[in-house]
Amino acid sequence: LTPRQEQPAAQPTPFISIQAFPALLDLPQELEVSRVSCGSRHTAVITRGGELYTWGWGKYGQLGHEDEASSDQPRRVQFLVDEGLRAEEVVCGPWTTYVCVLE
Repeated sequence: LTPRQEQPAAQPTPFISIQAFPALLDLPQELEVSRVSCGSRHTAVITRGGELYTWGWGKYGQLGHEDEASSDQPRRVQFLVDEGLRAEEVVCGPWTTYVCVLE
């Protein structure tokens, strides 16, 4: 037998609404969406200006926000902006997001 070690207290997990029916997006009005892709628990859109917005479950970093936070609200992927990259295509998998970009 080995001694049992105490487990650290679990951190509260934020509630993320997973909807199996259509919902209106709350993107700024001046943004025009050109591409959309849905994973099993997250969504990504590309605007006509080449910006990538993601939201949903982010446990594996699939939202691209350099963390594993989940969000019910669309957030722009800042990394692409900082690197001067323009998103052209997006495909979401179960726990991944693939983006084709142009410099």
